[in-house]
Amino acid sequence: MNTRFPLAACAEMLWRDRPIDWRCGALKERGFAVGLWNWPDHDLAKLAATGAQFSIMNGYLTGRLADDAGASELLRSARETAQIGKRLGVARLNLHGTGLGAGGLPVQPCDVVTGAMWLKARDTLARIADMAEEEGVIFTLENLNLPVDHPGVPFARAQDTLALVKAVDHPRLRLNLDLYHAQIGEGNLIDLCAACLPYIGEVQVADVPGRCEPGTGEINYAGVARALSDMGYSGPVGMEAFAKGDEDAALDAFRAAFC
Repeated sequence: MNTRFPLAACAEMLWRDRPIDWRCGALKERGFAVGLWNWPDHDLAKLAATGAQFSIMNGYLTGRLADDAGASELLRSARETAQIGKRLGVARLNLHGTGLGAGGLPVQPCDVVTGAMWLKARDTLARIADMAEEEGVIFTLENLNLPVDHPGVPFARAQDTLALVKAVDHPRLRLNLDLYHAQIGEGNLIDLCAACLPYIGEVQVADVPGRCEPGTGEINYAGVARALSDMGYSGPVGMEAFAKGDEDAALDAFRAAFC
């Protein structure tokens, strides 16, 4: 089945009783690129041997955007991860407003983001973009949601990530626009997509509530897909979602929404 967008799915969230290389191979067989989380959790040789196309992967292991020590650590970690990304042929390396720990909670929670933090985050991302130019890779900045999954993460809202990426304005720094998170935190998804359109590197999807495949919740993903196509978006769409039941049925529902 032809689709309007290159489709990917997060291997970490599907077939969770199977080895990760098996999951990558299964996604490849079904015509999907692969999304990954932290690379040290996996045998890189086995991942490469699957021949899968890797759409996105976490682009750092440690570090933060908005303070000097955290920024230096983020640059070091991101450069190291860029080498792994190139080894696997990963298209995009993903960043967040701060480092995430167990359960997706921020390593250093932040209730108030100051003006100085905004300026430092912009400076850090500009340094990331310059490093990405040197390395020949692309980084993305992902929006998250505060009410449910990631309380205390600074620069979490899509409007925040858009403001930062727009301020840096570098082709090696794009948005990872996660519509699951945006629906929980902001809503108005089609207008949000339009506002972000010039800066999107990848769109990620899951339904709300539950974070399962399209069609299991409240989001009209077929309508979102039509709107994205009408706007002229033809980039990748990744399902970062659990399967409510059978993984193949979940992938079929995802493909049907974006065909």
